[in-house]
Amino acid sequence: MEPTEGLPEIVRSTMRLEQAAALDKAVHVVESLVRPWAGTGPVAPVLRGDWLGHAVHPLLTDVAVGAWMSTSLLDVLAGPEAAAAAQRLVGIGVVAFFPTAWTGWAEWSTISPRDKRVGLVHAVSNGVAAAVYATSWRARRRGRHRTGAGLALGGLAIAGVGAYLGGHLTEGRRVATHHPAYDDTTPAAPPTE
Repeated sequence: MEPTEGLPEIVRSTMRLEQAAALDKAVHVVESLVRPWAGTGPVAPVLRGDWLGHAVHPLLTDVAVGAWMSTSLLDVLAGPEAAAAAQRLVGIGVVAFFPTAWTGWAEWSTISPRDKRVGLVHAVSNGVAAAVYATSWRARRRGRHRTGAGLALGGLAIAGVGAYLGGHLTEGRRVATHHPAYDDTTPAAPPTE
């Protein structure tokens, strides 16, 4: 393991998570469940974004997280007057969670064991956040806007943990699907007119 002295605590914690061999048994179990429906076969390259030149998963996360963040903005800034709109946004985020997770599992099935540990915690965080948001939606549907708003703030905090770990994988560890042409590190020539 690389030296961690002098690094920010969040970086040290993430590096410890990468090395958490205690997660390997869970990773193995989840991998055996995920691989057949997301990691192999003709659907896997589509889910990973081979056709797009880079991963689909980060694009879809913007829908769910964007809807959920917008929900909390409405809750805090507009209050009960925006209850119907906030409830719709919660629902949009919950529905968007499912295809987003599917594309994430397709990416996860191709990465290293070190990254799978982080990816599993990322997925669990986001799954818990989606469950909290579904509970928020039900509370709002029953007219309990304040309870729904509180749950949404909690869900946003949990989703933030998941987003940090997802960002670590894509930006820090560079594990996302991408076309090999993007590996060229030669600076692009200026456009000719």
